[in-house]
Order: sequence, then C-alpha cells, then structure tokens
Amino acid sequence: MKQHMTEKLRISGESGQTSILAARDPGPTEWGTSVGVGPWEQEHGTPLPDDPRYDPELLRDGDRRNVVDAYRYWTREAIVADIDTRRHTLHVAIENFTHDANIGTVVRTANAFAAAGVHIVGRRRWNRRGAMVTDRYQHIHHHATIGDLLDYARAEALTVVAVDNTPGSVRLETVSLPQACLLLFGQEGPGVSEQARDIATMTVSIAQFGSTRSINAGVAAGIAMHTWVQQHADLSRAW
Repeated sequence: MKQHMTEKLRISGESGQTSILAARDPGPTEWGTSVGVGPWEQEHGTPLPDDPRYDPELLRDGDRRNVVDAYRYWTREAIVADIDTRRHTLHVAIENFTHDANIGTVVRTANAFAAAGVHIVGRRRWNRRGAMVTDRYQHIHHHATIGDLLDYARAEALTVVAVDNTPGSVRLETVSLPQACLLLFGQEGPGVSEQARDIATMTVSIAQFGSTRSINAGVAAGIAMHTWVQQHADLSRAW
C-alpha cells in the first residue's frame, strides 16, 4: 500500500507539485527527515512570507528536498529559473544503449556544476535513481543518434570533447577545454562508441596509475566536469 502511495505522489511531483512528495513521503530518492528544514513558522518564528518564489505547502509542512539552503521552500519552477541565470556554457552527453546506471550520477553532478544541459543519446528511458531527483532542476535533452547530437552541437556552436582512455587521446590534465564545450561519455565498460569518437573534435583521457583498465563512468564524468569548472567557472559565484 505504501509503495503504491509513494509512486502516486512521485507522479504528482513530476507535474509540478514537488512539495507533496518532498513533505509527505520523501522516498528512496530524497534525503528524508535527516536533512532539510521544518515548517517555516517552526524554523523562523515569523509569519509565512508572501514571496511568490515560495511553495505554500513547503512553507507549511517543511522542506526535505535535496536542495541547497538558498532554495529552501522555493517552488521547483523558481529554482530552475534562478539556476538558469547561473548556468555555464558546459554541456554533458552520455550514450545510453544498455540502460547505464551511471547516467543518474552524471545528471546529479551536472546539476551541481550548473551545466547548461545533459544529453542522453540512444534509449530515451534511463535509470533516474542516482540522480537524487536533481533531474527536476536540470535541462535534459534526448537524441536518438550520435548524428542528432552532432547537429545540436553545431547549431549551438559547441565543441564536442569525448572522454575515454583510448589510443590517441590526450591527457585531460594537460589540455585547455573549450569554454563552449560538450563533454561526451560512453557506456560503462565499452566506453565511447567509435561513431562518437569520430564526431568529437578531440578525445581526452584521465591519468590512471593503478591496475584497473578504466574509471567508473560516473566518476570520470565528475572529474572532467570539475576540470572545466576549474578552467572556466567564476568561483566567486559558487555556493
């Protein structure tokens, strides 16, 4: 019975009423009662504010969502609108031919670094659990083929940079990433497909020193995105 109710609330959240899911039944993809704030009057001891960015139900019931403190009690739409003023020129794409569970992690990291967009190439359905609900605040695009992704990159004047430890790649630690950049990642195991490498302006690899042949795709994406942040982001605007 509880499982059915949780799913019903999650569907309601996707239509915009995120406060229902967050306040009443956080479920496995939110942090639960250990993180967040209680009702506004309980936390602040003042009357409810009338700021239109605030969600009335979150003000009344508390906010247990996985958001930074600056966005507590805000509606999802207000959060997305504010992040849109802070987003970087970085895009991230990941191939999705085998329902790679790392995609959720990539989405969550892209949200943390305020990437302009995340692009899923291949299958439209992807495992959202690792995203920890951050996909609600992230612009996500689907492309059926690598060719479609390339068309998008050209239209937006984005330089495609594949991330894979293949022969001919250059060290990520030694290159200057383009400011208008689309980082392209492959599946866990096989890595970036040959077609994806062919469309990339360059392929970069992450320096490794141990016995493993490759780094987890979600981890590699985080390293590459952070490299872009170090080179191009205004750190004074970070939380």
